[in-house]
Amino acid sequence: MTRKARATKTSAVIDRRSFVRGTLAASLAAPAMAAPAVAQARPRVVVIGGGAGGATAAKYLVTGGAELDVTLIEQNHNFVTPFTSNLFLAGLKPYEQLVFGYDNLIGRGVRPVFGRVVAIERTARRVRLEDGTLVPYDRLVLSPGIDFRWGDVPGWSEEAAERMPHAWRGGDQIRLLERQLRAVPDGGVIVIIAPPNPYRCPPAPYERASMMAYALKARGVGGARIVILDTKDHFPMQPLFEDGWDRHYTGMIEWQDPGVHGGIKAVDPKAMTVTTDLETHKAALVNVIPPQIAGKLGRDAGLTDESGFCPVDASTMTSLIDPDIHVIGDAAIGGDFPKSGFAANNEAKNTAMVIRHMLLGARLLPVRFTNHCWSTIAPEDAIKNGARYEPRDGKIVMLDPYTSQRDESAELRAKQAHEAAGWYRGMTTDIFG
Repeated sequence: MTRKARATKTSAVIDRRSFVRGTLAASLAAPAMAAPAVAQARPRVVVIGGGAGGATAAKYLVTGGAELDVTLIEQNHNFVTPFTSNLFLAGLKPYEQLVFGYDNLIGRGVRPVFGRVVAIERTARRVRLEDGTLVPYDRLVLSPGIDFRWGDVPGWSEEAAERMPHAWRGGDQIRLLERQLRAVPDGGVIVIIAPPNPYRCPPAPYERASMMAYALKARGVGGARIVILDTKDHFPMQPLFEDGWDRHYTGMIEWQDPGVHGGIKAVDPKAMTVTTDLETHKAALVNVIPPQIAGKLGRDAGLTDESGFCPVDASTMTSLIDPDIHVIGDAAIGGDFPKSGFAANNEAKNTAMVIRHMLLGARLLPVRFTNHCWSTIAPEDAIKNGARYEPRDGKIVMLDPYTSQRDESAELRAKQAHEAAGWYRGMTTDIFG
């Protein structure tokens, strides 16, 4: 081969390589539904958030075949379950059993991207990461969880949460609360400020009070009290909790509604005081569970309404603001369905089915939801409630609700406590296994 021929061949190879690189870059940067020069192999679905909603959605999107290109974007390499974290406070569950990774999802074909999302560019149908990476999508599943209305509790802030923790999102906050609980002395006062509706896991503040009381009693702390200052005039399964408190923790837990305490006037993290219209509590521990709204990503993307949450069509969990986006989990609001890990898992599986039908023509079954919630009052005493749900006129409607009864036997309550443990194992396997 002559020198000229070799040069021509080399130039052709370089040109082909440049063309391939340029075509790949263009296809990644182009809006998702634009007609590409080279046929797109698989529809692209991006899932943001690796909790009960997002991780479940990613898993079920790849279940049944590799027809979809599924990317899961999550800032952390592990997820700490908020559900059952109250048992950690009681010393009934080690912290390590709350922590889950994403290896099994990756093994199933989910592509992981560990990084912080800074913007959802809805018009271009792409997600921008902090490092500048752009991830395009045909459908986006957003599961950003909850955020807080930081200014709604006078004197409390994000900085103040390091002294008066919320412990409502797992991780460092729940460990901080557990350390503070272990330090409560004889005669110490714990104040729990319970949030207004809607919020994540409605019975959880009252289960938390139960588990704190159990921990104090087990440690032999004498004369300690837990005061729940509620922003509501009633709470889920109230007669059952109050009966359990009377039986297991006589005189230890006091619940006050706004008609009694008159409103939270101020908290002082330095002095560790909580002031209401009725009195000022000097506390050894203050657990502020603030009013809640959709996670920041949902708000920044303009997907929320006046409620602070993301309105959706219950039959598809599609955003009512952007039809290319499905919002699931605690950030969504669409009717009677509560905000819980069980609910997020249900929403995610239905959403995955809907997306596979939209993009692949896969089988579409009737959309149905269920939610069951177990609350532990003592190690062998758990109560529960739940219902089934279905979409009607775009809203999630509750059907056939049930709840535990006050006169249940000790054997049944113990059975329900074991059911709760079994549910957690099954639930986390369904999400991360």
